[in-house]
Amino acid sequence: MVAWGEHPDREAFSRALADVVEENGAKGVVLAGFMRILSPSFIERFPDRILNIHPSLLPAFPGAKAVANALDYRVSITGVTVHFVDEKVDHGPIVAQVPVRVESDDTVESLHARIQVEEHKIYPQVVEAFVQGRLSVEERRVRWR
Repeated sequence: MVAWGEHPDREAFSRALADVVEENGAKGVVLAGFMRILSPSFIERFPDRILNIHPSLLPAFPGAKAVANALDYRVSITGVTVHFVDEKVDHGPIVAQVPVRVESDDTVESLHARIQVEEHKIYPQVVEAFVQGRLSVEERRVRWR
């Protein structure tokens, strides 16, 4: 296991994590609730092979406060995005998105709970396609086979 606090900086952590991933024979990485920014060197070792899930319809509301930001902006629809990770936060090629309606009485907690219901549906489908080699990236567009 690789613990964040055991490494002096993000680069050292990312390098140690990438080593463990490779040593265990993994061909890709699936993130969920990771809440850390991986270094460019990690991403370079697994190009278009790192999946992440985010609680908004990217490119809207990237970052850690996506649900609160959607409510603050008073959108009527937000949702879930599964994307490949690149060097920018919540920026990589989009694999799948699911919309979620924002209700007038929503709180961060109630909206996030409804978003998570959709996350739990879409992420296993995307991960299955990823593991089966049915996803490819061509100029930021993800193709499903």
